[in-house]
Formats: sequence, C-alpha cells, structure tokens
Amino acid sequence: MLLLVPTDVLRPRRPDEHFAAETAAARSAGVEVALIDHDALTRGGDLEPALARVPRGGEAVYRGWMLRSEQYAVLAEALTNRDVVLRTSAEQYRRAHELPGWYTAMETVTPQSVWTRDDSRTAFEGACAMMPAGPAVLRDYTKSMKHHWHEAAFIPDVADTDAAWRVANRFRELRGDDFVGGFVLRRFEPFTGAEVRTWWIHGTCRLRTAHPDTPDELPPAGLDLTAVTPLIRVLHLPFVTADLVRHDDGRWRVVEIGDGQVSDRPHSTAPDDLITALNVEPVEAGLHHDRA
Repeated sequence: MLLLVPTDVLRPRRPDEHFAAETAAARSAGVEVALIDHDALTRGGDLEPALARVPRGGEAVYRGWMLRSEQYAVLAEALTNRDVVLRTSAEQYRRAHELPGWYTAMETVTPQSVWTRDDSRTAFEGACAMMPAGPAVLRDYTKSMKHHWHEAAFIPDVADTDAAWRVANRFRELRGDDFVGGFVLRRFEPFTGAEVRTWWIHGTCRLRTAHPDTPDELPPAGLDLTAVTPLIRVLHLPFVTADLVRHDDGRWRVVEIGDGQVSDRPHSTAPDDLITALNVEPVEAGLHHDRA
C-alpha cells in the first residue's frame, strides 16, 4: 500500500500538519508514503508537478482533505499515468462521498431523504412536496451546515414552503462554491447522545471511534452493528466511514456514510490504529477487491 497525503503549504517537503501523525505511523509500520500538492488538485490544470513525488506503480490510498468527486476523478486519471491505481475508484468515491450514491442501500437504517438535481426553488419545492409534513434537516449531496442550525439546516415544517425556502436560500449562500449537486431534505428524527464513527475496510468494521466533533465521547460497549453490516457490504466500497447515533427509541441510526480517505480521525484514536486497519488485504477482510 502506498499512502498519499497532502504536503504542508509552507513546507512542501513535509506532510500537512493535520496528517503528520498518520504519516509517521505509516512509515513506522513500513508503509510507503508520498506527498501530493492538494492545492494544485483543487486548482485544476497540469497535475504532474503536484504528483512529482509519487513513485511509479502500485496501489494507493489517499488520506487528505476533502475533494469534489470530479477532482478525485482527475486525480485517479493522473495517477494512472504513473501506473498507480487508487484502491477506491472514482466511481466508488462518488458513491461513498455523495448521499445519492449510498442512500438506497441504507434506506432502512437512515432518515427518509429526497433530493434535487439543482439549486432552483422549483426543484426545492418539489422535493418538499415529496416529504411528509413536519420537520426536516437540509444539506447538499456532501455536507450540512449544522453549525448554522436554525438559519441554514433545520426546517420546522416542509409544508411551509416560504419558510423552508428561506432556510434553503441561506444554506446555498453559506455553501457558496462548495455547494455540491442539489438540495437534500432529510426527515428530522429525535436523536440522543453523541455520534459514533465506524470505519469499514472491504465491508468489515475495523474501528469504532468517537466522532471528531465529540472526540472524548467514546463509543458505548453495546453498539450493535448487526443491522448495518450487511447494508455496508452491499455498497461494495473498499474504505468508508459510517456515522451512527441512537434514536430516542433506542435504535441505532446511520447519519452519514463517507469515503474513509477524507473522513477525519478523532484525536482520541491513535493514528497507528487507523494505519493498521487500512493495511489489510481484501482477502483477509473477507471480500474481493471490487472495482465496479
């Protein structure tokens, strides 16, 4: 396995400080690490200088800042010119990274959701009409604005389309150029306690950690993944995270699926634990390497 991590902007021969601990853990475990220029990836254009430190040949895993699906696809294509194959293909990245890619597989264990294909008011009101009257949570294909809960995330009643559109309009304003895909409406469910982040390698849960937003709230011993495990495997994705939280009726619900390469590790989890989990062969993990 070759681990690709972003360079430090000011010191390009060093890894970005956010990923320095994982870089050190990987090297200690005998995993080869290559530095890439994340800013160049997001700017577009010729990527050869951004990938100049990547050795030729082999399979790679990216651990870095979030990329739009189209940026990841460009990275994957550029790496093929160096005979390097990302463990997670561009199509797999999109399925994990964007809610429409994973929602159908997880529909029984996650809040009811509908989405638009653009940011128009007409499309948004059409989505509202598809939801039952009552509260909902707004996001786009990749992210919510939960830290702006009342102005750009929580919709008290989707049937009140004028009030709902004010929230959507503010959400769109705050997301700016980072807006992805369209609006997503998720039926509001009452949750209790902190979220748990689970890390899945080739369909097997290898780590259970706190969520990065609440790093000291460790997962409870009774976390039951029985209902979630077969659904994760249906996705056929090599490296994903699933964030879960307890419904106030006691059920564990999936809040989010994400591509593990761009999922943050809470500081309460040792970097060695993540690197050890990542450095697992597909056969050992119980699944063949699916590039579909």
